[in-house]
Amino acid sequence: MKKVMAGIDLHSNNLVIGIVDMDPKRVASRKLPCELSGVTKYLRAFKNRLEKVAVESTYNWYWLVDGLQAQGYPVVLANPAGMGQYSGIKHADDTNDAFFLAELLRLNILPLGHIYDAQLRPVRDLLRRRLTLVHHRTSQMLSFKSLYTRMTGQEMALRELKQLDMHQAQDLYEHPANQLIAGLQLKQIEQLSAAIERIEKAVLACARELPLYTRLTTLPGVGKILGMTVTMEVGDIKRFASPGEFASYCRTVAAERTSNQKKKGDNNAKCGNRYLAWAFVEAANFAKRYEEQCRRWYDRKAAKRGTIVATKALACKLAKAAWYVMAENTNYDAGRMFGQPSNSSMKS
Repeated sequence: MKKVMAGIDLHSNNLVIGIVDMDPKRVASRKLPCELSGVTKYLRAFKNRLEKVAVESTYNWYWLVDGLQAQGYPVVLANPAGMGQYSGIKHADDTNDAFFLAELLRLNILPLGHIYDAQLRPVRDLLRRRLTLVHHRTSQMLSFKSLYTRMTGQEMALRELKQLDMHQAQDLYEHPANQLIAGLQLKQIEQLSAAIERIEKAVLACARELPLYTRLTTLPGVGKILGMTVTMEVGDIKRFASPGEFASYCRTVAAERTSNQKKKGDNNAKCGNRYLAWAFVEAANFAKRYEEQCRRWYDRKAAKRGTIVATKALACKLAKAAWYVMAENTNYDAGRMFGQPSNSSMKS
């Protein structure tokens, strides 16, 4: 019985399944609605000889991957950002895309994404939503301060805004329209702050149960929020074989191609995790201000290459240090990060 591979080209309201054998030969294909029952019913005829199923990593892959895994299908997640567009085909459509996934899977060259633990994934996504709410709150605060400056010619400090109550905000203006705007914006800021606080408490309760959270908070510049972000975004550190591989995933290394010491182009800068990229740049900004060794290293780098490159370089060092902390389940060691002897043991 010949083994077969399946590729699934997933869309918002439909999907296309393409199945190839090991010869290779196109065995079958089918366009189906996004319903798990229909997908499993179609795949059931091939289940005994189905080697792997590749699902395209789109925004809505959770239901399909989790559902197929629950029913015992060997599922992998295809990373579109890592795949080059195939050439030499005059006509390309969803069916060809599905067969293309299956063919890459058969050749064992399909770029794979990580299937995050289904129980922790909602908590990770909840923390991501917190960042969106923080951006909304910042927007409202800037708008409130802008209105005050337009109407009074004065600047309002952020700490002053945070101390205002509804009546104080409205009393800043004489016109009823401005009073209404100020009251509504202050109410939105308060509601967003309350929602952010609820999310932080929920995620922190989960993060504290994970052994790596406490270790990560020993890193310079990494506090409660950044510790939760790194913990939840990484998941299983064993999927990264080296600190360099992890730093690349965190987008802290340059995405460029060079030859003979000349730049020949840019690689895919979108590969990696944008939330970890944000977290380690934030950690670098805090570390260079409040941690002496980081500040000295940053100052030397900035003098040679500029502040932007120096900040990114410090973020890269922190990402590599975080890999050691998580991979070895140990506290941060400045000696390992800066190449200096450490008085403390690597293990705690």
